Amino acid sequence: MADRVAAVQANLEKACGTAGRSPDEVLLVAVSKRKGPEAVGEAVSCGLRTFGENRVQEAKEKIPDCPEQADWHLIGSLQSNKARLAIELFSCIHSIDRLSLLHRLESVCGEAGSTVRGLLQVNVSGEASKHGISPEAAPELIEAACACRNVEVVGLMTMPPAASDPQAAAPYFARLRELRDRWQSTSGLPLPELSMGMSHDYEVAIAEGATMVRVGTALFGERS
Repeated sequence: MADRVAAVQANLEKACGTAGRSPDEVLLVAVSKRKGPEAVGEAVSCGLRTFGENRVQEAKEKIPDCPEQADWHLIGSLQSNKARLAIELFSCIHSIDRLSLLHRLESVCGEAGSTVRGLLQVNVSGEASKHGISPEAAPELIEAACACRNVEVVGLMTMPPAASDPQAAAPYFARLRELRDRWQSTSGLPLPELSMGMSHDYEVAIAEGATMVRVGTALFGERS
């Protein structure tokens, strides 16, 4: 684990240097899905603090047995009926992809007297197999986000099509950055965060402006 963490951090720093950016601008989200509390504890001992989970139920069972220093992000799709549990477990939700979910999160946060940070998941590629709102429909969601008091929408997330060449993801990452710049300008809503890039292509994502990279396999090894 220590060797893998060191390798990822070294690659992250190198990618930032090549892009003329500071490593402090990029948050490493360690994707711990299907890894137990022992693996998370080992990662914390190696200096990692932010962890990403795909499923609310798995996180509910795992988090109580993990170190308290860990901060949790939901990076997988969220069903509206799990919104209340999600705001109890996660400080940031990367997968807000529809108006009804945004309204549900705003409501349950209000009832709980809490707040949550969120990112809008945008389906830049247009693939039917991908979650996310289409770029054409996103401005309505951003307009609704401007009116929220309990959900702080701070950026965008996307997943590019699967490809063996990491550089194939670059146009999709660049497109998300361009959309962010446009929507930020037209709406007046600050959207500083771009969650994009995984183990295969996080260095490409950093070159295109990612501020959060979601890295699992490169840190934890292959999943069973």
